[in-house]
Amino acid sequence: MKAILEHIDSPKDLRTLNFEELTHLAFELRQFIIDIVSAKEGHLGASLGVVELTIALHYTFNTPTDKLIWDVGHQAYGHKILTGRKAIFDTNRQFGGISGFPKMEESEYDAFGTGHSSTSISALLGMALAARLQGNFTRQHIAVIGDASIASGMAFEGLNHAGVTNANILVVLNDNAMGIDPSVGALKKYLTNVKTGTAKEENIFECLNFHYSGPVDGHNLPLLISELERLKKIEGPKLLHVITTKGKGLKKAEENQVVYHAPGKFNKQTGELEKSSTNAQPPKFQDVFGRTLVELALKNDKIVGLTPAMPTGSSMKFMMDALPERAYDVGIAEQHAVTIAAGMAADGLIPFCNIYSTFLQRAYDQVIHDVALQNLPVIFCLDRAGLVGEDGPTHHGVYDIAYLRCIPNLIVCSPLNEIELRNIMYTAQLGLHGPIAIRYPRGRGSIVNWQQPMKKVALGKGQQLRKGNHIAILSTGPIGNNVIELLNEIDSGSKIAHYNFPFIKPLDKKLLKDIFQNFDHIITLEDGAAIGGFGSAVLDFANNIEMNKIIKIFGIPDVFIPHGPTLELYKEAGIDKMSVKKYVQQFL
Repeated sequence: MKAILEHIDSPKDLRTLNFEELTHLAFELRQFIIDIVSAKEGHLGASLGVVELTIALHYTFNTPTDKLIWDVGHQAYGHKILTGRKAIFDTNRQFGGISGFPKMEESEYDAFGTGHSSTSISALLGMALAARLQGNFTRQHIAVIGDASIASGMAFEGLNHAGVTNANILVVLNDNAMGIDPSVGALKKYLTNVKTGTAKEENIFECLNFHYSGPVDGHNLPLLISELERLKKIEGPKLLHVITTKGKGLKKAEENQVVYHAPGKFNKQTGELEKSSTNAQPPKFQDVFGRTLVELALKNDKIVGLTPAMPTGSSMKFMMDALPERAYDVGIAEQHAVTIAAGMAADGLIPFCNIYSTFLQRAYDQVIHDVALQNLPVIFCLDRAGLVGEDGPTHHGVYDIAYLRCIPNLIVCSPLNEIELRNIMYTAQLGLHGPIAIRYPRGRGSIVNWQQPMKKVALGKGQQLRKGNHIAILSTGPIGNNVIELLNEIDSGSKIAHYNFPFIKPLDKKLLKDIFQNFDHIITLEDGAAIGGFGSAVLDFANNIEMNKIIKIFGIPDVFIPHGPTLELYKEAGIDKMSVKKYVQQFL
């Protein structure tokens, strides 16, 4: 059969095809995704699993007039390719290229931006109710949500409300028993029973007043189209339960669905991952956290670990494997993760609650109301803090310092390197009187020989890393290593001093007073938002003690930083080495 995908520039084109041609299009679309992702990297398994579903939805519904929302967006690559972005899909997740997630400003076919999970049903219901209020009773509204995402509290809030409306919505439950890691919880067990025909109780979705249909084979295109056409004619809230295989069409991706969620570069013929360098490299920060937690937990039986659906990404998996009875994946439920940790702390345990920085935003009230207000010693370990690269603004963890610094009772820290991370974790589990948040970035650190004996650190203390007499650079977190590199490159005649502040709250006020008294030019550097961040805290303290000094703050400006390689984004944000160097040189 002749090539079809090259002639598809919009869903209107695929609606002219017959079932045989649509089936062949599915094959070509899979190969296209594999070709691009194998070379350019990105999210693979989820999009391979919904190829037929993607085609069926755009074939059946009149997108973009009908509204289609892809929950999270990991599964939306086929959608992007079929909606006019095929020619530029090789720029996916590249600096200046298209986003790896649905983005309203990118295409009229992206009805709603989705980077975090479980938002689709609420957004879709809002659109459906808005359509009715504006007299539009014919527009269709479809959300595609995974079985892991639908277990989230927010998704159930949307289902609960939708069930008492007459909104014209269709929720497509893409059930592959996987999120990024295997799905967990009682709902997963229920859906398994539905699939195997052993569910004895009344259908949970019918109890919520949804017209339930399924389960159906998500790789059978004619069947999918037939069922979607039928459901299109039924008014009110509907749910179609679709069974798919994550990674469908690439054997390695089907066999190892966790790794091939976002596998990096691989051989598109065999699926084999590209081998990384055999040279000794510094570890990923997430692995330092995971292995250190196991070390500590083996010696302290009060330690427990919690993560909301990210055991592999956060390396909580190490503790889940070593001490399964003391480590919990609570599913996509950040609010629950924080409050269950609070309950454990209230009863004498030492919970390490490991959440990506941007995901903790979803549990802000719980951090304040359930943890900080009651001064409970929960240890928050915030992975993916700072700019995270190609995942872009939905995942850049640049607001945590600002949104946590204003909360009473909460210690906020950002270790310089792997050894400092280990020492702060060690200190925290010795016994705190309140909560602490430890933020660290995505990617590798700077120290190969990182597994050194841990020691207690003084909370709230900074240190001088380099002496100088004219300019003082104050940094917090691993971005301080860029300052170390920069100062090694500049022959400043000992004019530039460098101070590391691992603790943003409380600040080392004694050290700050010394700096204010001895330096005319003070610079702060952080990989977080400049508004309300570390530099802002230094400036606040200077103002409080009526110290009249000019303090230059290098931080993330008041804009959403796009996606791309992290070093490129540092330049975009003006916090790269060259930006600091240019500023410093005018005073040398």
